[in-house]
Amino acid sequence: MCGIVGLHLRDPGLEPRLGELLTTMLGEMTDRGPDSAGVAVYGNRDWTPAGSATVTVLADGVGVDALTRRVGAELGRPVEGRELGATTLLSAVTDVDSLAAAVRIGAPEVVLVGMGRELAVLKGTGLPLDLAAGFGLAGAGGWQGVGHTRMATESAVTPAGSHPFSVGPDQCIVHNGSFSNHASVRRQLARRDIRCDTLNDTEVAARFVAAQIAQGAGIDQALEEMAGVLDGFYTLLVSTADDFAVVRDPIACKPAVIAETDQYVAMASEYRAMAHLPGIESAHLYEPEPGRIYHWHR
Repeated sequence: MCGIVGLHLRDPGLEPRLGELLTTMLGEMTDRGPDSAGVAVYGNRDWTPAGSATVTVLADGVGVDALTRRVGAELGRPVEGRELGATTLLSAVTDVDSLAAAVRIGAPEVVLVGMGRELAVLKGTGLPLDLAAGFGLAGAGGWQGVGHTRMATESAVTPAGSHPFSVGPDQCIVHNGSFSNHASVRRQLARRDIRCDTLNDTEVAARFVAAQIAQGAGIDQALEEMAGVLDGFYTLLVSTADDFAVVRDPIACKPAVIAETDQYVAMASEYRAMAHLPGIESAHLYEPEPGRIYHWHR
């Protein structure tokens, strides 16, 4: 059992409150996932500076000063670093692929857990609200955010094994459920030189979807392809720099509720995570239908 939350803002006036609203949503899902948690925030210029690429890494004992020196030397230009809980954000005026490559070569011992021009991924182990406080999430602005609280069933409780999983530029997946054939699909991906960093079943789905998008598929097509390959029960929230999508498996074993207003689209595993949102009393509330992809575009 895990908890999913997401908030896609339509009203720019709410953007300064994104982190505040997301923090409360995350906290309400604590009992669904008390062992680890994470968020992905789009458009926070403190964390993802305009004109720069940003990557999130789990450095595990490697200091931010050492990281910026080593990655900057490999990249050949200055790199700015910022520690937020267990995660470190590295930013540079370059393209995303070049920065990610410089991290992999200059600091091969770290785990790359997010990349993009809009996206900051923050995650770790512990209670969701404790982690959110360490990130400074409540003070963060932005236009879109997703979050996850984890009760581990498929792999170890580690920062790397927590959600969100972000393995493509500005792409993110959070998942409630289980994929029964993730080991065989992981092996299929490895034969295509697509390798996972963890044993988490959700990372396999993230790698599969990212590979489809890299080949030119849109989110709907990528999720349709995923549904034909990965077996199991799931609710997924998938985001990119332009998109916010929700899908449940054809049996719809895992809960989900969507709220739409003129100001936002919100999604959560349970309504109580959205009960504090502005205007929720007049929102269009509904449970996503089994197997149907719900997709909003910025």
